[in-house]
Amino acid sequence: MARLYIFAEGQTELTYADTVLKHHLATFEVYVQGPILVAHAKKKGRVHRGGGRKYLPMRNDILRFMAQERARDTFFTTMIDLYAIPSDFPGLSEAEAIRHLPRQRVEKIEDSFAKDIGDRRFIPHIQLHEFEALLFANPAAFESYYSDCARQVGELQAIAARHATPEEIDDGPHTAPSKRIIGCFPDYEGAKPTAGPQIAEMIGLHILRRRCPHFNAWVARLETLGEGAPN
Repeated sequence: MARLYIFAEGQTELTYADTVLKHHLATFEVYVQGPILVAHAKKKGRVHRGGGRKYLPMRNDILRFMAQERARDTFFTTMIDLYAIPSDFPGLSEAEAIRHLPRQRVEKIEDSFAKDIGDRRFIPHIQLHEFEALLFANPAAFESYYSDCARQVGELQAIAARHATPEEIDDGPHTAPSKRIIGCFPDYEGAKPTAGPQIAEMIGLHILRRRCPHFNAWVARLETLGEGAPN
């Protein structure tokens, strides 16, 4: 048995972690505590959460939780977007040389993140390139949330077909996965925290894992946390 804290960048990730990942991981005796929005600032002793646009408040918040939860069977992970990641994030500049290799790039940044936190119980996960990439695993699922949207679904399917995996859809300011979805469904911008998790759940975790290898590797790692942990 193990306990797991998931630090989520925004409400979309928070909801998905709470409604899907928590229940899935419980079947592996890994019990999610929370999850928790990442910190983006601390003012007058108060921690402000969500967004994660600065690294230092996020780092300090994770370390604070770790100092309070010292048990060997307690672990910590993140759901942070590579898209618009804070410019002071560890390893970011060094990984720029392999921008053309998205998975290797994000793994290099995750490795630097892990080294900066410096605790074996920390399992960094940075989303390629953001949560919305997962929704390209099966764009037809948008029909479960929007009506009369065959044309829009077709456009998203065409985008997905041009990439080996949804996680390779780039992180440009106008071409990131969420921007492409908003281009087809303008209402999605204001509905992300509700629509995103619901559509991802409709697609199904098994399909997301089959189509998104970086996401799958993370979930597979979390599934093992309960193995050999003290009861």
